[in-house]
Amino acid sequence: MGLNERRAAKEFETKRFPQLQQEIHAAVGFAVPLEVDWDSITLEGAASSYDETWTKIYFQPLIKALQNISADEMGKEAIKGALKKITISNRHNHFDASKMVSFDQGTLQLDHHPTTNAHAIDSRAKAIQKLLESKL
Repeated sequence: MGLNERRAAKEFETKRFPQLQQEIHAAVGFAVPLEVDWDSITLEGAASSYDETWTKIYFQPLIKALQNISADEMGKEAIKGALKKITISNRHNHFDASKMVSFDQGTLQLDHHPTTNAHAIDSRAKAIQKLLESKL
């Protein structure tokens, strides 16, 4: 990965990520740990798209799913009791919403290619919500 990509990733991490992290915490009602594997989601030649694609692929669907689950007290209590950590990565180059999400021992893992199918926010949100609700 080149200097442009590292700079763009660092800028996203320091300028955009804190706001998105606050939105996630607001959605669940507590400060759930959130780990991003920045190296795995940083692609050569894609630096100019990080703000748009990372936000649409990982964060908007996650926030939407968490807000939907936490819409009532039962959902808030269930998520608070089960969700221990959220991780974001691109380890397996998943392009499909149903394959990108897993939940094991309190860790919600989002693993998706960082620039593909960015427009499919709703399908990713539904996949996250469906899996989480089945585990809560």
